Amino acid sequence: MKISFGSWAFIFGPHARTPLNLGESARRIAAAGYDGIEISGFPPQLTLDTTAGERAEAMRILSDLGLGVSGYAPDFTMVNPLIERNRERYLDNARKALDLCAEMGSPSIRVDTIAAPGSLPDIEYGAASRRLADLWREAAEFAAERKVHIVWEFEPGFVFNKPSEVVEIYERVGHPSFQILFDLSHAYMCGVAGARQQGEVETLAGGVGGFLELLSGRIGHLHVVDSDGTLYGEETSTHCPFGEGLIAFDQLGPKLRGIPGLAWWCVDLSFRSDQDRVLRSSLEFVRKLSS
Repeated sequence: MKISFGSWAFIFGPHARTPLNLGESARRIAAAGYDGIEISGFPPQLTLDTTAGERAEAMRILSDLGLGVSGYAPDFTMVNPLIERNRERYLDNARKALDLCAEMGSPSIRVDTIAAPGSLPDIEYGAASRRLADLWREAAEFAAERKVHIVWEFEPGFVFNKPSEVVEIYERVGHPSFQILFDLSHAYMCGVAGARQQGEVETLAGGVGGFLELLSGRIGHLHVVDSDGTLYGEETSTHCPFGEGLIAFDQLGPKLRGIPGLAWWCVDLSFRSDQDRVLRSSLEFVRKLSS
């Protein structure tokens, strides 16, 4: 199993005032011994507006450092996919992101629902879910042409985060180039804690492992991290270093290793100030977990 590290860890949260560019992030990740990098599409890293020359330079840097690319997380925050008038703008951004992935050798792009829980009136909830599935199905057609996958990262920070909603939208999209990105901290907060769900709270028996089983055959990418059962900024899952949270990795490990078709596991330690402290120890933990 190849192991990567998400470069957004160096630009969000405590790093927002002094974010690292892609080159500096990649150098730290490579120095810690990772096989690859998962690229952030947020400034000052590899945005959709980067030039061909900037992308070529990024590829040179990664090649020199011996880093592969496990995925790309583009910045779609200004184009809410649940708003009908944003449809063409969203698809245009998706095409740009997919072209960048094909050029950089990324197997996937990460998407989310953008809108916060509670932002949709109950009367519009079902229709918005159906529009979203139709939109992602069309985007998945573009992805298939480029031999790239779209992976949806559900989380408590965004609407449609109940286990049953994740399954329902996946089935509605119904395209082989569309899969689920399973982040362990989000799985804990959505499936165990039932955090920030609209309407009646829904949790699963069996914890994170139960959520993993529910999504069997639907998972296209994995973010590995621990969870302490709290929200960061009362918004999204706290990404906790391994061994400092509540996830029972000794029980979960065999189930994670049993997910078919994964070439990469990505360590995601976003919204922290101590990435340098835990870079190497996280890699050692995940290497043992994945073997």
